[in-house]
Amino acid sequence: MRAALPELADALASRGTAVLVAPPGTGKTTLVPLALAGEVPGRIVVAEPRRVAARAAARRMAALLGEPVGGQVGYSVRGDSRRSDATRIEVVTTGLLVRRLQADPELPGVDAVVLDECHERHLDTDLALAFCLDARGALRPDLRLLAMSATAQAQRLAALLGGDDGPAPVVEAAGVLHEVDVAWAPATGPIDPPHGLRVDPRLLDHVAATVRRALAERPGDLLVFLPGAGEIGTVAGRLHGVGADVLPLHGRLPAAAQDAALRSGPNRRVVLATALAESSLTVPGVRVVVDAGLSRVPRADLARGLGSLVTVRASRAAVTQRAGRAGREGPGAVYRCWTAAEQDRLPPHDEPEVSTADLTAFALELACWGAPGGQGLALLDPPPRAAVLVAEETLRSLGAVDDDGRATARGRALTAMGVHPRLARALLDGAPRVGRRRAAEIVALLSADLPVRGDDLTATWRGLRSGADRGATARWREEADRLQRAVADAPVLPLPDDTAAGLVVGLAHPERLARRRSGSAGTYLMAAGTGAELAPGTALTGAPWLAIAVADRAPGRRDARVRSAVAVDEATALEAGAALHSDGDQVRWRDGDVSCTRVERLGAVVLTERLLPDPDPADVAAAVAEGLRSEGLGLLRWTPAAVALRARLAAARAGLGDPWPAVDDEVLLSAVDVSGARSRADLARVDVVAALRALVPWEIAGRLDDVVPERVEVPTGSLIRVDYSDPAVPTLSVRVQEVFGWARAPLVAGRPLRLQLLSPAQRVVATTADLAGFWTTGYPAVRSELRGRYPRHPWPEDPAVAPATKRAKPRS
Repeated sequence: MRAALPELADALASRGTAVLVAPPGTGKTTLVPLALAGEVPGRIVVAEPRRVAARAAARRMAALLGEPVGGQVGYSVRGDSRRSDATRIEVVTTGLLVRRLQADPELPGVDAVVLDECHERHLDTDLALAFCLDARGALRPDLRLLAMSATAQAQRLAALLGGDDGPAPVVEAAGVLHEVDVAWAPATGPIDPPHGLRVDPRLLDHVAATVRRALAERPGDLLVFLPGAGEIGTVAGRLHGVGADVLPLHGRLPAAAQDAALRSGPNRRVVLATALAESSLTVPGVRVVVDAGLSRVPRADLARGLGSLVTVRASRAAVTQRAGRAGREGPGAVYRCWTAAEQDRLPPHDEPEVSTADLTAFALELACWGAPGGQGLALLDPPPRAAVLVAEETLRSLGAVDDDGRATARGRALTAMGVHPRLARALLDGAPRVGRRRAAEIVALLSADLPVRGDDLTATWRGLRSGADRGATARWREEADRLQRAVADAPVLPLPDDTAAGLVVGLAHPERLARRRSGSAGTYLMAAGTGAELAPGTALTGAPWLAIAVADRAPGRRDARVRSAVAVDEATALEAGAALHSDGDQVRWRDGDVSCTRVERLGAVVLTERLLPDPDPADVAAAVAEGLRSEGLGLLRWTPAAVALRARLAAARAGLGDPWPAVDDEVLLSAVDVSGARSRADLARVDVVAALRALVPWEIAGRLDDVVPERVEVPTGSLIRVDYSDPAVPTLSVRVQEVFGWARAPLVAGRPLRLQLLSPAQRVVATTADLAGFWTTGYPAVRSELRGRYPRHPWPEDPAVAPATKRAKPRS
């Protein structure tokens, strides 16, 4: 890394922007900012995607300078800051950098911004990069901007940073990594793939067994990659008595516990970590990596308004970075809990969050910046249009943006709170109802990524108040204190905890207010229209209403699973979901007939429904038309005459085109007059024949029987019905002897009528629309075959001039 620093300094001095590509462990996070401090007079802001990484980077740089944190090197993260007037290098989270840019895009006093781990493609990272580029172009052309990435996908970053002047310089720094042996360590038995949040317990058993194997086979500390805090806790429990210190490392831990995992100790260590240890953290002493091969990523269910984390297979880029953690201090090894063949099937890279996550907060940041939907900003990937539309609709419902997508004063107040806009709305509107402190505590519980035991959110709240989990309680109180300062004081109303919690949760997610379904103790209908079910045995079972804080729907399941909720009464649900509460007349087609009711509802949840005595006739007619369109023309009474007339008109249209009318379903749906119908029974009395005849222009109506006759007279005088079942080829079934004397078939619908010629026994012997050609080429063979079989019937040599007959010769 040190060899690349002069080139990097020259690139930034000449162009003002650059991209640095260096693998994990090369020191880019610590050495580069220290080197830049000698190149610029002002402050340097280093943005990290995670709080634990920001604190660790600041400590490492301060240690290299021989100073405590808060001197020349400091940090600021949500709820924690150590900096001073002497601070030249400040490490912040990307979210905090976005907040500062929104507050003052000029970033006064800052001469350089370093965006670390850009390859991880978090939403805040994409925003910080776009905002910095916009501010640099419009306000701060002197601001130096460096994007650092641990992967080689640098050309897109360089093109974005360089803008119209061509790609920014790309500086690559090779890492001094030792050889890492790969041990393929798949489970011997079947393992179910991840499903939603669920990870097969057999995989966790196998990971624990692999850790024990690695401890026996290899020296040094172990770094074990697992998808989340729950799996880390499970595996830690299975490693009791392994003869090493087992330390968790994930975002839910208090800062002291996170810091402990990043320090070497006297004993051998097994550090169980989430993906945060892939690239942005250095865990000293690690010589062995055990990788479960999973990651946890956000997913948004736009159709149902649900967002959650799901477990997926890690990408090849991610597992490569994980393996590299074993080769920093000497030769190492990685134990991969899958096969070499499965490795080839892994996705090459992680998906950017902008492609999969809930974009409500992202869209509000864009609106507050003055770029609704990202218009005019340099974004690595444009946000998906459907996700943006859903996000903007949510923001309009919160009063955060106007009809043009521009941020309102309320929207700016919401985004300044540093939590999701829904939670900010719950804090802002909930404080006057439940008191500032209680509102802040509940929102902190919803936003602080705390360990939750069970799905009863009120019970979790009480547990945090009691201090049963000191680390979680400390983090929760810090966040609650911060949020409390963000809103005006309000009187504490005498509400029970359940009511207060339900009201705040309902204000955050009114679409997730849910009423218990009739006849079931554990299934509910949410106001958004999606079903929800409780886990068996929960204390919430039987509650008439729920305010659901967290729910997710596994692929293939109809209903969502409730993960965290509060039992509430109907009055609380109606207060929280006031914007979804409606009471009005409803005239619609339902269950095969017109339903006229007065309905009170909360979103999709029907509260009361009673018959409407005197509905508006226009509304009834519209409902009947809706029923006819949804259920089809089968609701009408199709007499044989109507069926036959429709077929004849279809044949005329097929053969002659305009002005003969089309009679397909869409045309008939528009043509049938249902203005007098009030029910299904009325539809059955509609005169379909009259509706069909009304489609025929008056100037050709008199030619209908000539163009598409119902029956055709054959040479014997018989009137035989024409089959119009195939409009393209009207067909007449007739015995051969009855069309003797016809030189050619008559025209029907502008084309020769197709004849299905029958034997005396009514069996088809030929089908033709070219009767003249048949008499010449086809008839001789038919005559030869049938005259011996039917000697009493005439078989003349020239049927085109022979007399037609429908009788046989008398027996002799």
